Amino acid sequence: MAIFNGLLGNASKVAPGEVQKEYSQILTPHETVEHAYKLIRDMLIFTDKRLILVDKQGMTGKKTEYHSVPYKSITHYAVETAGHFDLDAELCLYISGAGLPLKKTFNKSVNIYEVQSVLSQYILK
Repeated sequence: MAIFNGLLGNASKVAPGEVQKEYSQILTPHETVEHAYKLIRDMLIFTDKRLILVDKQGMTGKKTEYHSVPYKSITHYAVETAGHFDLDAELCLYISGAGLPLKKTFNKSVNIYEVQSVLSQYILK
């Protein structure tokens, strides 16, 4: 079922310590990973300083794009919770200067209210 969810673009929660080690080369010396969510190859990483979107590209996934979004650049966001027939929740991030929102889908194993709370904690400072 996890592979099926990944193919549909759904995210699942990953241990922050594991992500901290794996992505240490792109983090600043005092930056801490607090929450992370993984799609099949991509990642959504919440640090204490920014949001990092990791996009593995190509057939092999060797080419990787790291999209760093300072929390102050997020102008607003929308959360759509899961329903009876639609079991997935969706997060839409609106970035200043970007025309379209960044959309991420979360399966029912991820508490979308937790994701919303973490995001609010950083943008509402």
